[in-house]
Amino acid sequence: MAGTTPSTARGLDGVVAARTRLSHVDGLAGELIIAGYELKALAGRVSFEAAAHLLWCGALPSVAELGQLRRELAALRAVPDGTLRVVRTGAQAPPIDALRMACATLSLDLRAPDDISPSADLAAAKLLTARFPTIVAAHARISEGREPLAPRDDLSHAANFLYMLHGTEPDPIAARALDSYWVTVIDHGMNASTFAARVIASTRSDMVSAVTGAIGALKGPLHGGAPGPVLDMLVDIGSAERAEAWVRNELEAGRRIMGFGHRVYKVRDPRADVLSGVVAEMAKARLEDAKLFALARSVEQTALRVLNEVKPGRNLRTNVEFYTALVLQSLGLTPRAFVATFACGRVAGWCAHVIEQHAEDHLIRPQSEYVGPRGLRVEA
Repeated sequence: MAGTTPSTARGLDGVVAARTRLSHVDGLAGELIIAGYELKALAGRVSFEAAAHLLWCGALPSVAELGQLRRELAALRAVPDGTLRVVRTGAQAPPIDALRMACATLSLDLRAPDDISPSADLAAAKLLTARFPTIVAAHARISEGREPLAPRDDLSHAANFLYMLHGTEPDPIAARALDSYWVTVIDHGMNASTFAARVIASTRSDMVSAVTGAIGALKGPLHGGAPGPVLDMLVDIGSAERAEAWVRNELEAGRRIMGFGHRVYKVRDPRADVLSGVVAEMAKARLEDAKLFALARSVEQTALRVLNEVKPGRNLRTNVEFYTALVLQSLGLTPRAFVATFACGRVAGWCAHVIEQHAEDHLIRPQSEYVGPRGLRVEA
């Protein structure tokens, strides 16, 4: 009806903006579905490359298809000189900023960067997914005064990243842990960065532009999170005996307990369950990891008990940030690189959403509610 104002939802809360086959988040049940599979049925059971194929093509790959995809990704890992120059120029910038700037250059290496056909989108998805780890590893080494290492084509996606990062033969347990982590974070419903990518794609803009925009959204602390401060918290607490007093003091001061609470999940984040198992496996092999993991488990139990007492009804449960911090630090990553490393897994999901949005071919254009003045006049 003319003159009526559409109903509004702040931040589009509760508004369904798209139909997708890619993932579903049930915050009340604590369930994450990835293209038909519960997360726990994928992470640790299929490789990151297989999970990417699932999102891009709608099914898990056959043995032959997986082998072909791995070879294709390995052949695409090396970045052009222009991209590497951007990484060097941004050596002292935060890794997520360097990744955003470098990502934008990757369209220069596509035959038809503005082609948004399904075949072109899939080719761009493979290129971006293959090169994100190369960019992040190169930035980490350059920022420390070391030269980046060329990628190897005889290693898996995760193992190659660890090799490029550290320059040593990757530990199979560490590579398996990183692979499970990337599968765990590969997609997560209509989060801010995914929505940003879909909005850009809905204008018929290209894959690289959409993913570059997604990185910009991920950089914001309300979305990209803060797994680094979880480590600061554990170091500050120091021992299980100090945990309760520390948590109570933080809450009395009005500060948030890092790694707890989520915008969607009202029960335990299913990704935290998966990563808890990853950390436990790593802790069996490394004494220093075992000590930190034992402290983390104790702090987690104490924090949950105190949060339930001090903030009843808030349902503040363990989220993915808590165990992300433990996994990534055990892999030798610094906290400043955590968000960029997350993006190396999430990029496959972003690309899948761009493919899906291009196929939908419908402009995302919500309305706004005007709350400004009316009837103003310019004096003569």
